[in-house]
Amino acid sequence: MEIYSPAGPLPSIPDNLTVPQFIFDFKHPSRPIRGDIPWLIEDETGRSIGEHELRRRTNGLAVALRSNFEIGEDDVVLIFSRNHIDYPVAIWAVHRLGGIISGANPDFSSDELLYQLKATNASVLIVHPEALETALVAARDVGIPPKRIITFDVAPVTKVSNNYRTVEALINEGLSRFEPSFVGRVLKPGEARTKLAFFNFSSGTTGKPKAVAIPHYSLIANIIQVAAHNKVNEDYCDRKDQRYRLGDIAIGVLPLYHIYGLVVNLHFSLFCAMSVVVVPRYSFVEMLNSIVRHRISHLLLVPPQVILLCKHPAVKKYELHRYIRFLMCGAAPLSFELNRQLFELFPDAHVGQSYGMTETCTVTNMWPIARKRGTPGSGGQLIPGTVARVMKTDGSLAGYDEAGELMIKTPSVALGYADNVEATRETFVDGWVRTGDEVKIDKNGEIWILDRLKEIMKVRGFQVAPAELEGCILEHGDVSSVCVVGVPDDYSGEVPMAFVVLTFEAARRVNQDPSTAERIKGSIVKHVADNKVTYKHLVGGVEFIDMIPVSPSGKLLRRILRDEAKEMRKSKAKL
Repeated sequence: MEIYSPAGPLPSIPDNLTVPQFIFDFKHPSRPIRGDIPWLIEDETGRSIGEHELRRRTNGLAVALRSNFEIGEDDVVLIFSRNHIDYPVAIWAVHRLGGIISGANPDFSSDELLYQLKATNASVLIVHPEALETALVAARDVGIPPKRIITFDVAPVTKVSNNYRTVEALINEGLSRFEPSFVGRVLKPGEARTKLAFFNFSSGTTGKPKAVAIPHYSLIANIIQVAAHNKVNEDYCDRKDQRYRLGDIAIGVLPLYHIYGLVVNLHFSLFCAMSVVVVPRYSFVEMLNSIVRHRISHLLLVPPQVILLCKHPAVKKYELHRYIRFLMCGAAPLSFELNRQLFELFPDAHVGQSYGMTETCTVTNMWPIARKRGTPGSGGQLIPGTVARVMKTDGSLAGYDEAGELMIKTPSVALGYADNVEATRETFVDGWVRTGDEVKIDKNGEIWILDRLKEIMKVRGFQVAPAELEGCILEHGDVSSVCVVGVPDDYSGEVPMAFVVLTFEAARRVNQDPSTAERIKGSIVKHVADNKVTYKHLVGGVEFIDMIPVSPSGKLLRRILRDEAKEMRKSKAKL
């Protein structure tokens, strides 16, 4: 059985536009006329930036990138930075030249950044000064010279960053050379479907992170899909109850290197004639202050932030319900209890969950526009243009309320994984995307996430590949073999836990002195912490076992250990 969106037909989607052409110039029936409403607001200073300035800065940077670095067709620029007011400008400038953007987590270690640089073959880095030293190490190892590293402008300027060209300086240089005839890359009809715009990283259902090849059309399609689902620019009810209104203000705390922040928090919000408050570094209490200071109406969050909204004592000091009209949570399911608390906290707001993947260029499901409240525990209904199947283990299609793997077909689907034919073939099947999530769909079209069939963990909304951590742990001198699983966690959704088989020598030391076991476990945890970004740390701990269970073909039977880990956590909770 195939399930179609109950939200109505999908409007037309242009297939000859780049992302900046769509954002700056395209008029669509779903798009409100913005007028003089600011596009971006700098959180700390309150400085607002409108269309004219953003357009100028984008064109100026594009000219400078072309003249100084010869950025052109399919050249990759990697942005290694937390959110910055010029982050969107950098994206659109590269797109103007026909280039591709890849965003990386600024908290990555040099090895993690090196992996992404190699996978994308990036030729230029745009870096936040705080991450410059890490970037220099990775750039040196991959052969990118320092002269091809640019920094965002952040005060105060450090001695190290003072030696590098800044985005601001390049914008000013480009504007001095700018010719009014500059129009940027122009696409032929249909070309947006294949012309690459982004390499965003995902681990799919298995393995190490892979570069998801996202064309311009995918981002544009998803914006129009979500706008149609939410009846943006339609008078479908009283203005006070509409989800998106001209001049609403969204907080931009989600990182722009993550697909949720990139597509929904930034581009979709701008399409809806909203202002986006750009927050460089997330702090929960500071976020509360920002809500009041900027009178923020729309929150786009992930479960850890929702948990703090419901439980942090500082929340009682703020009358948040006076400002918040909309709260969407994505990246991982919320419990029934958290949903209930959110409804109580924001009694008049639209509150619900959405579901999506990097491989689908974000949203595929959202709670229906007919209700302010999403059904607690549900991932919502399919958005326009999206079709779903639920595949049972025997290969047959499930009916209503039958469990199986969710498969999605959507206009916003990515092209596949760059330079990885095998992984692409496993996940992208005849126009369908295998999500790796076990679900059921009820007769109301609500999709319920039951379990994760895929190996990949979701920690605070970020994907973590067990294979990546296993490779790191195997470098430890006391480890013979290892299996990493995700275990449930109220705050993070899941956290990594490692089952380790010790080497003969390490096991002998433990037998002679049992206290050695805790020292080795601590050493393994520290080894991962020293080499991986924070959300990949072994928060779930380390457990020693005699043998890792494997299938006859040698594949790790990860689910067996995941179930064992859950039971261990339950037992500890009872103590």
